Amino acid sequence: MSLARWLYRGGRPNRIAAAINRFSAAIYGLGIAPNYLVTLEVVGRRSGRAIRLPLVMAVVDGERYLASMLGDDVDWVKNARAAGGRVVLDHGRREEVALVEVAPEHRAPLLKAYLQRAPGARPHVPIDKDAPLAEFERIATRFPVFRVVSS
Repeated sequence: MSLARWLYRGGRPNRIAAAINRFSAAIYGLGIAPNYLVTLEVVGRRSGRAIRLPLVMAVVDGERYLASMLGDDVDWVKNARAAGGRVVLDHGRREEVALVEVAPEHRAPLLKAYLQRAPGARPHVPIDKDAPLAEFERIATRFPVFRVVSS
């Protein structure tokens, strides 16, 4: 088992991964990391508290996208849906945005672009980053993708 898969065993971050995520979110939020590394802030659907986590953003045809490397059953995806897509992205400045879920039939090129940019996600997605688009189409229903729309 790779380290990345061990850190997220069972589809949830273990304590070490959670600590790494808190540190990464702080760094990404400062804006000192590359601009495609962002901190997502979303209100927890049960706690009502702001939750911050680091994400990798893919840019395709001038549009920004966020994808879930762990699939559909993760808290940030559930929280973003519960919030009606209203979230905050932070990379040196806070930006209130809306996340609009992309239909599965349009996700393949976006997932491919995401895997090209996010090496930490590769152990969690069951195909190679250089696989043909047809391979990405086969798994597209399992990995939600959201278009980032400025508010």
